[in-house]
Amino acid sequence: MAKQFASIALTILAGITTLESSAQTGTNINGTTNFFTTAVPFLRISPDARSGAMGDAGIALTSDANAQYWNVAKIPFGEKNYGVSMTYTPWLHDLVPDIFLAYLSGYAKFGKNNEQAISGSMRYFSLGNINYTDQLGNSQGTGSPREFSFDLGYSRKLSEFLSTGVTMRYIHSAIASGVSYTGASTDYRPGNAVSADAGVFYTKKHDIDGVKNTVFSFGAVASNLGSKISYNSTRKDFIPMNLGIGAAYTTQVDEYNKFTVALDLNKLLVPLLNSGDTQYSLVNGIFKSFQTGDQIKQIDASLGLEYWYQNTIAFRAGYFYEDKDNGDRQYVTCGLGVKYNVFQLNASYLVPQGAGVTRNPLSNTLRFSLLFEFDKIEKPAGDDSKDD
Repeated sequence: MAKQFASIALTILAGITTLESSAQTGTNINGTTNFFTTAVPFLRISPDARSGAMGDAGIALTSDANAQYWNVAKIPFGEKNYGVSMTYTPWLHDLVPDIFLAYLSGYAKFGKNNEQAISGSMRYFSLGNINYTDQLGNSQGTGSPREFSFDLGYSRKLSEFLSTGVTMRYIHSAIASGVSYTGASTDYRPGNAVSADAGVFYTKKHDIDGVKNTVFSFGAVASNLGSKISYNSTRKDFIPMNLGIGAAYTTQVDEYNKFTVALDLNKLLVPLLNSGDTQYSLVNGIFKSFQTGDQIKQIDASLGLEYWYQNTIAFRAGYFYEDKDNGDRQYVTCGLGVKYNVFQLNASYLVPQGAGVTRNPLSNTLRFSLLFEFDKIEKPAGDDSKDD
């Protein structure tokens, strides 16, 4: 990833017409070596320490204030009526000390039986301070690249077991902010895009010996479906459109012990390209993503396990797998969670694995999420008004 970010700067500043902010190689059905290319890859960084400790599995987990990222359709089935979450994620911490992702999200239920919800989030990605150079090593100035997005979501129950939801998103990317460059590419500008997520969620409790102590959940979500993003007048790039499905199974062994196992499968909805390809349209690009390359190799898998003791202390572990021809990220995760009253604190750690370009950028870093969820908003002191 460090090489990818360096490539971005060199590409823009040298005036090359190709921008590859996130690239992976692959082979099409004819054996030709192609590549994926998407802009704003920060949209695919997990901002949730709970799921981060479970191998980045989260599509079908029980809902909390971070459901806005994983699957907005989950929110109406959450235990609480209101919630807020804050997450801090160091990025490339082994290499650079000042790159981070900050995430703030929240939701509120409404309706006769709280069967509907509105939600929102803000994601801010700072790439620190960078000294830019061209391909010959000549200084091109300094900058403070920044990217951010804003979300607004709506979700509702369709039945006792099924819900759906949509999210609208605005994306801003200034990856060469502050650079003064005179050369072949003089029309660099920050990129802007809009996108949407659409998800469904199914969950059902099962009785065993007269006690509802098992829950099966399933979710599916298409995320970042939206416009391409452009940094100059010569090229537009796909954003990381993605299709994900997930399942989770929870069993309450007794009043003290609860286990959950979760599995997510994700595939980019972006076509493999080669130097001879023309730029696909948005819709055509999604269809082409199912026609180019080895489809099985393009699927990432996340497997997670969670154990709760007295619904107060949680221990988590997970594994993430990506095929060697599709990025070759493979890593183990672990983490802890503590819940007290309306507060919950989660932490995750990514165990170092791999070397060189296959080493995960989050190796040896921690993620922290602080959640605050509650059922009702207290009236101000001294307010004696009564409900109708």
